[in-house]
Amino acid sequence: MLYLIIAVLCSVAVSVLLKVLRQKDIDIRQTIVAGYPVAFLLTLVLLKPDVSAISTLGGAWRIIIALGILLPLVFVILGRAISAVGMVATDAAQRLSLIIPIIAAFLWFGEVLTGTRIFGLLLGFLALGALVYRPQHLAIATTSTANIDHPSDSTTSNNSALSYARQTPLWLFGVWAGYGIIDILFKQVAKQGAAFPLTLFVSFGLAAVLLFIYLLITRVRWQGNALAAGLLLGVLNMGNIYAYVRAHQVLSESPSIVFTGMNVGVITVATLIGVGVFKEHLNRINMLGILLAICCVAVLFLA
Repeated sequence: MLYLIIAVLCSVAVSVLLKVLRQKDIDIRQTIVAGYPVAFLLTLVLLKPDVSAISTLGGAWRIIIALGILLPLVFVILGRAISAVGMVATDAAQRLSLIIPIIAAFLWFGEVLTGTRIFGLLLGFLALGALVYRPQHLAIATTSTANIDHPSDSTTSNNSALSYARQTPLWLFGVWAGYGIIDILFKQVAKQGAAFPLTLFVSFGLAAVLLFIYLLITRVRWQGNALAAGLLLGVLNMGNIYAYVRAHQVLSESPSIVFTGMNVGVITVATLIGVGVFKEHLNRINMLGILLAICCVAVLFLA
């Protein structure tokens, strides 16, 4: 159970770190690019991938390249989503991404879609809808109050608030879709015979190189605090992955405990921290979304 607790705490800590960085206007892209070399080295030390087997990856390289692009991109989207809708809804959406591989298994890989799974998928989509619900009039009212001393700017501010309210579901959808696609890609690499540690090792390295090149091309102004935060991000990211893998190994006869504990644990802890520490506002529909997300995880596992 210790590894499972560590995996949950590391996963939530990543969201907390990204939220704090957004609040301090720190460039998350630089934090991500600094975090990948750390995760790259920790993968080498902890998971001990067979580097000599790289030449056997073959057709898996197309999937690994996709992972190299998606892994940093999804982190950027995650940071945006946390800033837009908070870590509670964002972490719940990330956990709900498990329904994407299930849909893919039914549509493309010939698995049977049972009644229980259909019910679980329905709960998942209802949960997503409830999580992204943000009354537009609240955003406008908040902005109007903030600009009461500047009435000439009220129209522009209100329009900006309305536009922001409309865009926030897109970031949450990006988290959900991004993590779901990454899960599918990892599963496909595993089916092609590539070991998970090696796939992770190569993908981390490629992600770091591609993101670094992108930042150089855009002539980013480097921030020392962003790069320093990347060291912590790399440790937390790898800590989450390593602890989750070890939890499955230690509790190999009870995968239900690991699966349900990880997903429900992250949603629960993120809710406690988001509401209790960061004072994130959740309306009744958002709270219903959290409950539906937990039910979705449980139903899909039982299916």
